[in-house]
Amino acid sequence: MRATAQHPRRWHRVGIALAMAVVAVGLSGCNSGGSSASGVIAAVGAENQYANVIAQIGGRYVHVAAIMSNPSVDPHTFEVSTSVAQVVSQARLVVQNGLGYDQFMTQLESASPSSSRRVIDVQHLLTLSDATPNPHLWYKPTTMPIVAAAIERDLAAMAPTHANYFAARLARFRSSFAPLTAQIRAFRARFAGDVVATTEPVADYLLTALGLVDATPWRLQADVMNGIDPAPEDVATLQTMIRDHHVAALCYNAQVTSSVTLALRSLAQSAGVPIVAVYETMPEPGYDYQSWMSAEIHALTLALTTHHSTTELR
Repeated sequence: MRATAQHPRRWHRVGIALAMAVVAVGLSGCNSGGSSASGVIAAVGAENQYANVIAQIGGRYVHVAAIMSNPSVDPHTFEVSTSVAQVVSQARLVVQNGLGYDQFMTQLESASPSSSRRVIDVQHLLTLSDATPNPHLWYKPTTMPIVAAAIERDLAAMAPTHANYFAARLARFRSSFAPLTAQIRAFRARFAGDVVATTEPVADYLLTALGLVDATPWRLQADVMNGIDPAPEDVATLQTMIRDHHVAALCYNAQVTSSVTLALRSLAQSAGVPIVAVYETMPEPGYDYQSWMSAEIHALTLALTTHHSTTELR
C-alpha cells in the first residue's frame, strides 16, 4: 500500500475518526508518563511487525501495543479510534514505517506532543527520500536489524539501568536472524533468475533479495497499490504472462483485494500457476517477524518446486 501526496490512496476512513481521536487526546490531557510504577516503558508499533521487534528487544521492560495487527483486514480502511489516540498519547517509544504509509501516526503524535517520546521513523532511519516508490520496508531483509539497533539505543537512553539487558536482547535478535539470512542465501543460489508476478509490490523487496525477477509491469503494481484502476494493456500483459506460464508463481496481497486482483488470482488458479499469499501486517498468532519472513520464503520454495499454492499463512 502507498499513501503519499503524489498518490491519492490513503487511509480512507481516517477523517472523522481522527478528529474524534484528537478531541479525545485533548480531553485526556496526556496525564500518563508512558511507564508504569515498575518502570515498564509504554511503546507502540504502528504495524505489528514493528511492535514485535520492539518486544523482542525490550522484553519485560516494555509494554508494547500494535496499532495495525489484523491480517484479515484491509489496512487501507484502517480507522483511527479514540482508543488508538489514547495509546499513542501515552507512548514513550513509537516505531512507524514512514513514506506516508502510516501518516496518521504523525498526526496523532502532533496532537499529543511529548518531550519524552522517542519516534523511530523507519523511512528516516534508512535515509530514504519521500520519492521512494515502495513503502513496504519491512520486506527488505536489511531493515529490521537496523530498526532493532535503533530500538535498543532508544530504550537504553530511556532506561539506562537496563542498558545491558537491552544490549543482550539485541545480540539475541541478531543471532536469531542468522538462519533467515542463510535461508535467503540458499534460496538465491537455487532460484535466482526465476520469474514471478505480483498483484502489487508488497513483497518486492524480499523477491529482489531472493534473486527473483518480478515481471509485473510496475505501472500496474503502483496503480493497484494506490487504488487506481490499472491500464487495460497492463492487465492484459500480466494475464498473458500467467496464461502462458511465463511466470512461475503469483504473489498475491491477501489483505487488499479488488476486482482486478481477484480476477488475476482466479486466472492463476485456472492456469495452474501457484499462488503465494503475502501480507501487509504480520499474521497472528504464531509468528514473530523472523518466522513470518521464513514462512514466506518457504511458501515461495514450495511454489517453485512443487507448484503448491499457499493461499494463507497459518
